[in-house]
Amino acid sequence: MQKRLLTAIPALWLGAIPHSLASSIEHQEKPVIVTATRTAQTADTALASVTVISRKDIERQQARSVQDLLRGVAGISISNSGGMGKSSFVFMRGTESDHVLVLVDNIKVGSATSGTTAFENIPIDQIERVEIVRGPRSSLYGSEAIGGVIHIITRKGTGSGFRQHLNFGGGSFGTFEGATGMSYNGTQGWLNLTASGIGTQGFNACNGTSSAGCFVDSSDPALFDRDGYRNVAGSMRGGYRFQNGLEIETNFMQSTGKAYYDGSFANKTVLMQQVVGGTIRYAPVAFWNFNLIAGSSREDSDNFLGTAFQSRFNTTRDNVSVLNTFTVAKDQQLTLGMDYQRDHINSTEAYTVMSRTNWGVFAQHQANIAAHNLQFSIRHDDNQQFGSRVTGNAGWSYPLSDKFLLIANFGSAFKAPTFNELYFPGFSNPNLKPEDSLSYEFGTRGHANWGNWSINAYETRIDNLIAYDARIFAPNNIEQARIRGIEGILSTQIMAWQVNTHLTLMEPVDRGSGSDRGNILPRRAEQSFRLDLNREFGKYAVGGMLLVEGQRYDDLANTRKLDAYAKLDLRAEYQFAPKWRLQGRIDNVSDEHYETAAFYNQAGRSFFAMVRYQP
Repeated sequence: MQKRLLTAIPALWLGAIPHSLASSIEHQEKPVIVTATRTAQTADTALASVTVISRKDIERQQARSVQDLLRGVAGISISNSGGMGKSSFVFMRGTESDHVLVLVDNIKVGSATSGTTAFENIPIDQIERVEIVRGPRSSLYGSEAIGGVIHIITRKGTGSGFRQHLNFGGGSFGTFEGATGMSYNGTQGWLNLTASGIGTQGFNACNGTSSAGCFVDSSDPALFDRDGYRNVAGSMRGGYRFQNGLEIETNFMQSTGKAYYDGSFANKTVLMQQVVGGTIRYAPVAFWNFNLIAGSSREDSDNFLGTAFQSRFNTTRDNVSVLNTFTVAKDQQLTLGMDYQRDHINSTEAYTVMSRTNWGVFAQHQANIAAHNLQFSIRHDDNQQFGSRVTGNAGWSYPLSDKFLLIANFGSAFKAPTFNELYFPGFSNPNLKPEDSLSYEFGTRGHANWGNWSINAYETRIDNLIAYDARIFAPNNIEQARIRGIEGILSTQIMAWQVNTHLTLMEPVDRGSGSDRGNILPRRAEQSFRLDLNREFGKYAVGGMLLVEGQRYDDLANTRKLDAYAKLDLRAEYQFAPKWRLQGRIDNVSDEHYETAAFYNQAGRSFFAMVRYQP
């Protein structure tokens, strides 16, 4: 049944474009983004494939985590190790989970040891919006941005004057959540403070064995327990704009959590994520905008077996960026920038190297010439361990009409191996080479009175792809991987229902010369379809999301297959007072049993209700 559904979805999606669409759709405000070019532009003018998720979207979807919010978005595949608070890995356009550059308020985050970001420990209540840019961006950001960039922007507050917000709720698995905050927006200054907390008893996450999964025999009744999670977080964002146009902003976010799981080496992790930063913006003259961004991100992980301390992995990333954007002519901008990054490790493990630095300089030219929109960027990185890397991007678009746009992009990118891949005692490979990639993309984008749509086809070739090789019990370079894919996004309105769909068809293949040649890269779903519906009836609103994902494999050898699945979530809300709403959702209505990582259960049917106060 699921296989037939996966086969039918592309035809249904494409067939829906010229046929059963509404005759009109409400006007939607065009969001302004900064991630695609590191300069302000509206999302519809970006040459890259972008998705913007606003605070309104987060609340409408009743999303309870970042991975919940991202699941099924075009180009994104997620692997999770057992529910809320457990390790979650985001794959973008079939690249590795550490090929996604993650920013929080313009500060690069993530672990220098693992190379990934603990999305599961970033609180959803602290987020104002998320900007997703698909495709290589190393020519603007340096290492890691092979698959794309995810920029998480914390709450700033809306409206004017003093405002408060509050939400609290609970549901299945002994879950309780709550958040509160206040914001002030004046003529020149702004401030937002938000605090949140979550606690859940969870469910039995691992169904592994003594030699796989969590490396314990989960059939033992003593281990068939709930694996809970706790998190407390807070954020602050404030700034002031002086009369001369000088703008100063500071931001802070900290999240602390405890995750419980089954394991023979450790069964509890105490996590802390912290991001602190500041930005200065100033235009000395009309044609010159200057930005100085500085900050630090920190990720601490202490691991225990029962009450016995086992290990510590603390990493810090210090960032400094200087951006200068010049209007050199009508419809032409030149950006010159410099980035500095220092990664440092403090661990109980005996890493032979504990820190490294990276300097990067880049230039970008954006121009509109005779209806052609052009973008060129080039960057030079000097890494303390690996020397120099030069990357570049070129983008082009041309409007066939005022409602139809042709787009083409080319980009190169690189990724430096992580400290774990190079130096973790007993499970590393100091001979690893950096990964290099080339990507090509062609697409169309359009809008009409019935809605908006986009289709993008791409190919990415990665040389020296780093993946775990079970034959040597360590990471290894794959000579080449080739990823081809098609993404489609369609937004419309049908009989008062707001309809948003995302479609991803992908072929991430090992093209090396070894025995795995031709195999599918691990943990990427080759097909993904997301249908999100929402309708308002005065004080009421109802909606739902259908997520269908194809089969995937959990290993390079493709011996461990994870089946396709279909998951339906339903939601409803009632505005019982001018500023108060009651929201409720049922997840996994059909109680589908599925895995996105081998031996790790996902939640069955569950319920959650929340009361929300929002001016």
